[in-house]
Amino acid sequence: MKTLKAYELAKELYASIGVDTDKVIERVKTIPVSMHCWQGDDVRGFENPDGDLTGGIQTTGNYPGRATTIDELRADFEKAISFIPGKKKMSLHAIYLDNQGKKVDRDEIEPKHFESWVDWAKKIGVGLDFNPTCFSHPMSSTGFTLSSADENVRQFWIEHCKRSRVIAEYFGRELGETSCTNYWIPDGFKDIPVDRYSYRARLVDSYDKIFAGQDKKLNLNAIESKVFGIGAESCTIGSLEMCLGYAVKNNLMLTLDTGHFHPTEVVSDKISSALCYLDDVMLHVSRPVRWDSDHVVIFDDELKYIAQEIIRGNFEKRVHIGLDFFDASINRIAAWVIGTRNMQKALVYAMLEPTEKLRQYELEGDYTSRLALLEEYKTYPFAAVWDYYCETENVPVRDEWLPEVKKYEHDVLLSR
Repeated sequence: MKTLKAYELAKELYASIGVDTDKVIERVKTIPVSMHCWQGDDVRGFENPDGDLTGGIQTTGNYPGRATTIDELRADFEKAISFIPGKKKMSLHAIYLDNQGKKVDRDEIEPKHFESWVDWAKKIGVGLDFNPTCFSHPMSSTGFTLSSADENVRQFWIEHCKRSRVIAEYFGRELGETSCTNYWIPDGFKDIPVDRYSYRARLVDSYDKIFAGQDKKLNLNAIESKVFGIGAESCTIGSLEMCLGYAVKNNLMLTLDTGHFHPTEVVSDKISSALCYLDDVMLHVSRPVRWDSDHVVIFDDELKYIAQEIIRGNFEKRVHIGLDFFDASINRIAAWVIGTRNMQKALVYAMLEPTEKLRQYELEGDYTSRLALLEEYKTYPFAAVWDYYCETENVPVRDEWLPEVKKYEHDVLLSR
């Protein structure tokens, strides 16, 4: 009752500036947020769950309750989404295959190794995205995969990525929802290279082979850049210029990861630039405290700016939102809930802005009114709309979800 009363007051106030809060709620329901499976088990997967992480991937912390089986990971994900409003997807890495106890190398993966994931996704009503796993494998031990000068190594990873694309197309076909597949490689040099071009030329050739004959109705492919990585501080083969150029030339998606740029760069400023040349872009949203540290997403200014760029441009069909953080120092289900709710919260916040009025002031050169109103709108009763949205989605309002996560931790996670 209190939530409804607060919402009715907020609805009236927002109406006075031309914003229909009921339409905001209906709009945000349609925007999927792709939740990454690897938060639930510290990027271990089920190919070799006790193996070491390599390729610049690192988790810190040892909070109890990490998922160690497919059933545990699925149960944890279901618990998490019970606290999250709106439309969700799950993003899988190739190492999360269901190999039923048999050794399956990455150049051998097939749709059949993900049939149980599709059956589960149908059951709980979520779409599936995909990622080839080009790290933590003997064939990536030199630090190079798709750009490797060793043809055996390069062909191994080309085959892995081609098979990953086929699996994603299988997801799209079976689930009736276009899958998004993200290709990130750790390739690079710790010290200054002599011949950067040859490595990038080989990467282009690898991409050409991987994406030949792609089916965009079932799957959208995205390539992801990075400034540098651990062990690849001097040169990253898949730089922004490299990936953006290839994506534009070949009509692929570009993945913009919030942690993959210099500390003073922001992804919110890159979205509109990329969309001038690309049909779609993909986001990997994390919180880069110190460069690519992949902290849990919080409701900070950059998250709001990202959401505003999406909503102000009506880009929700062209910007595919995925999350990418992994924190092993806190309850992993809570991390999912906090990060995903904040992403959706930012979308609601952005939708409550009277964008057309502000755009008109901008076109007229009335920057005084633009700034004044942007600042005043920050203290409008956004939280009342968010709370009501959660209530209409039958998920906990405000912090009511936390005791349930703690109970699940006590009853389930601590016994693992």
